Amino acid sequence: MTWQPLTKAQLAQRVARDIPDGAIVNLGIGQPTLVANHLPAGIEILLHSENGILGMGPAPAAGEEDYDLINAGKQPVTLRPGGAFFHHADSFAMMRGGHLDICVLGAFQVSATGDLANWHTGDADAIPAVGGAMDLAVGAKQTWVMMDLLTKQGASKLVAQCSYPLTGVACVKRVYTDLGTFACGPSGLRLIDAVPGLSRAELERLTGLPLAA
Repeated sequence: MTWQPLTKAQLAQRVARDIPDGAIVNLGIGQPTLVANHLPAGIEILLHSENGILGMGPAPAAGEEDYDLINAGKQPVTLRPGGAFFHHADSFAMMRGGHLDICVLGAFQVSATGDLANWHTGDADAIPAVGGAMDLAVGAKQTWVMMDLLTKQGASKLVAQCSYPLTGVACVKRVYTDLGTFACGPSGLRLIDAVPGLSRAELERLTGLPLAA
């Protein structure tokens, strides 16, 4: 294998690089929380957390954690100057009111046309945990997904049609994975970039899907 997947930190840097100056951004539970640690200097990006934070900063240094200040995944975070925390209902009003420019979510599956499945695998013994994912997926102006491209069993999480219960229909615009970045739309998947050494043909083999240039 002449190519290497991105590390979690490298993937977070890749997502952060595409966030425009002045954007208001929600970071979902899991991998997306890492984006807060890799925002480029010199631009203003306002981070929102669904449990009621606006102006969230990166993770605190070891030993400086304040467990009264946490993100939606119950991880300790920091608050940037001018930041605020508030009632859960106010946070959801921001999400549902179209005030977020981008949300970055994890996913179990994303379809080529942008359907999102990220709250339940459908297994009988799985515990559903939709949280605010549905509100974010349809409330944000753009929904991005950050995930590994393949499951531990080697199956693609990018699929022609989701087999898991849907969070939202045709809501995902971009998918950032450890092997490449993709755009979703009515005409299917478009390859934005891939890790060095990984060809479009190999990505098509891994996903089982055609990829437009």
